[in-house]
Amino acid sequence: MHKNTALDEFETTGFDTGEFDLEERQALRRVAGLSTELQDVSEVEYRQLRLERVVLVGVWTSGTAEDADNSLLELKLLAETAGSQVLDGLIQRRQKPDPATYIGSGKALELRDIVESTGADTVICDGELTPGQLRQLEDTVKVKVIDRTALILDIFAQHAKSREGKAQVELAQLQYLLPRLRGWGGNLSRQVGGRAAGGVGIGGRGPGETKIELDRRRIRERMAKLRRQIGGMSTARDTKRQARQQREVPAVAIAGYTNAGKSSLLNRVTGAGVLVEDALFATLDPTVRRARTPEGRLFTIADTVGFVRHLPHQLVEAFRSTLEEVADADLILHVVDGSHPDPEGQLAAVREVLADLDGVSGIPEIVVVNKADAADQEVLDRITRRERRSIVVSARTGKGIPELMGLIERELPRLDHEVHLLVPYERGDLVSRAHKEGEVLSVDHVEDGTVLHARVLPSLFQELERVGKPVERVS
Repeated sequence: MHKNTALDEFETTGFDTGEFDLEERQALRRVAGLSTELQDVSEVEYRQLRLERVVLVGVWTSGTAEDADNSLLELKLLAETAGSQVLDGLIQRRQKPDPATYIGSGKALELRDIVESTGADTVICDGELTPGQLRQLEDTVKVKVIDRTALILDIFAQHAKSREGKAQVELAQLQYLLPRLRGWGGNLSRQVGGRAAGGVGIGGRGPGETKIELDRRRIRERMAKLRRQIGGMSTARDTKRQARQQREVPAVAIAGYTNAGKSSLLNRVTGAGVLVEDALFATLDPTVRRARTPEGRLFTIADTVGFVRHLPHQLVEAFRSTLEEVADADLILHVVDGSHPDPEGQLAAVREVLADLDGVSGIPEIVVVNKADAADQEVLDRITRRERRSIVVSARTGKGIPELMGLIERELPRLDHEVHLLVPYERGDLVSRAHKEGEVLSVDHVEDGTVLHARVLPSLFQELERVGKPVERVS
């Protein structure tokens, strides 16, 4: 069977990792410790360009020590993806985070000493801090403090490329920022008068709103505008999705943990050339491509945004229109990194997010254990024993991909209608559709038309029944 054009190009050019996008992303990099030592700085300003130096802090409330270490290791990868240099990492054992300083006042003072000794300029906490915790901890350690949510939002802001992706990220950032706005003394303006104004009397009244209230109102107005824009931009995707549904082309969605190899799998199956990078949340914009099963049946396959433990609810809300690709699929390929220290944790984290999406619970799921070339065989055996419908592949080497395509073919909605008809030559378009959308068993060209024996979907079956003649009645 002849391969599709995209796959031919993929095999001949070798551009299977989105090299152009990757080259653009890596064209400008900050370099740690880069500085210019000058003898005379009177004419040229002394400058030093370096990565942000961070200390990581986590609170271990449940689970094993290994789980806590894996969580902090993931925070380290997130920080490095955002463009930071990690100096140290600390874990505090507590029943629950301290409501004032997250790690407790005594440990916060110890953290301040570590920040001073290492020369760090940022502290990143492995959790979502309340506005009060954020301010208290900053006042104690005397450097900038951000939480896991702000870190993930920053990565999304760096990697968003499309207009819709940028709008979704901005909406999530504003949702996160709204309760964390701060008022700054002189910028406040109170509406007071008479004795309440400290004896100032007439002329002591303010404009009626504080500066922080003005900021909140502007943010709410901007959020409303972004929601309208995202709703308008999703119309094009909805139209394309409806067209695919009307043609009854089966849809497959790739979901999974970030950096599990979803884009690599899409490239291997379709030759899409989507950007691939060993970094968290490298690709955000959904990509839909056509592919064919080994028997030639057409289906679409969509790559979606990656998930992570404690994915900020602001992002789930903002990217809901993007995640609809999963809800409208006929089959979900749940990709998991077989070489990760905790692949079962990845599976649980993704399923927790998918459970919040309407219409996902009843969709069939295949667990695709990726990176088999770098994984421990015992781990692979453990996952395949636990997951009933699972398969081990390597998107990098191609191992297991033919078996995966065969499994996709078996799991897609069945072609229940079998036809054996004489189709007139003037309706060759229906024969062409049978090749594209169905499974053609045999074709025979005779004097009056084409004798077609195929399995097709209901809509095409009805059209063929209307224009075709049963073979038994052909004189």
